[in-house]
Amino acid sequence: MAPTTPLRARKRSRLLAAAAAVAVTGLVLTGCGRGDTATASAEDKATGEGLVIGWSQRGISGSDWWKTLVAGGQDEAKQMGATIEVLDANRDTTQQNQDVQTLISKGVDVVIINPNDPLGLAGSVKALANAGIPVVTVNSSLDPSLVDQQFCYVAEDQVATGALAGKAIAQKAIAKWGTSGEIKLVGIGGYPGDVLSELRYQGFMQGYNEVMGANPGVTTTELDFKYGNWLPDKALAPMRDVATANPDLKIVYSESDVMQAGVQQALTQAGLWGDGILEGSYDGGMESVKQMVDDPTGPLQATASNQPWDQGAEAVRMALQAYNKNTEACPGGTKYVQTTVVTPENAAQYYKPEDTYVRAQDDK
Repeated sequence: MAPTTPLRARKRSRLLAAAAAVAVTGLVLTGCGRGDTATASAEDKATGEGLVIGWSQRGISGSDWWKTLVAGGQDEAKQMGATIEVLDANRDTTQQNQDVQTLISKGVDVVIINPNDPLGLAGSVKALANAGIPVVTVNSSLDPSLVDQQFCYVAEDQVATGALAGKAIAQKAIAKWGTSGEIKLVGIGGYPGDVLSELRYQGFMQGYNEVMGANPGVTTTELDFKYGNWLPDKALAPMRDVATANPDLKIVYSESDVMQAGVQQALTQAGLWGDGILEGSYDGGMESVKQMVDDPTGPLQATASNQPWDQGAEAVRMALQAYNKNTEACPGGTKYVQTTVVTPENAAQYYKPEDTYVRAQDDK
């Protein structure tokens, strides 16, 4: 673990304060301008000073990922002198529509939405347009029928991020088992038909096949994809079943670090957790990073980071650009954050116990 410095201490205090703030149900105020935001001039707001940003969050409680997303946005707003007002819909689309109406009535300058239902906010999106309030979406986008009404969608490129993990695991496989032989591989994600599960697996296999394409002596058998509802207890049974039925299983791709405890327990119960397994994951959760720091030769050998803090910060930056009508800031209407993959080789560099998820290195 890296030594504590005054800068790191300030970073830790800032994150803990922000995380505590978002835990409060209802309205959260973060940041301040040079005075009453209602009287801030358009010239000031164009710099971020006194800009009032409404944030309609689909959920906060029970999700460290969402807490980190909002905390990153709050921190960025504070740095630019903006005020950010967060309303938590608690995973309820009806409530989220009401929240958007509340933000409109408050006269916010821009609205950031993390949609609970991509199509269920159609009325709210129309109301925002009628009020002349630009919209930025983050983490989840609107339905394709509505995307032309948003200024920018901020997220990670799930295919590209998954490919980082796939490439890293394929390289580990070649180093471990050589350039010939058979590899059985299985992936586990959220729900059947879940777009996130499909994209993350597509990316993983893209990166994996990029490496294996240069090693034709390796034959890879992809087992039927499993679903764990993004939860450790739900991932346990399907992963244990596939591991028990396939004692020669060699690679596991878990599409969320949240499922890690269930995946590991399942493989342990099947007698496979150990030197004969390679595991890649997705999320960049700090617990997974710590696991690689503590056990660099263990099965977990890669986690692709989707960096919620950076997504939240970027959403606020795009909100400022939306206020300024700077369409060049979000070409094509999508802004992907730069993601990375953490392996045992660089895990110590990324491990920050005060954080919950990996952040961009220049924000450490």
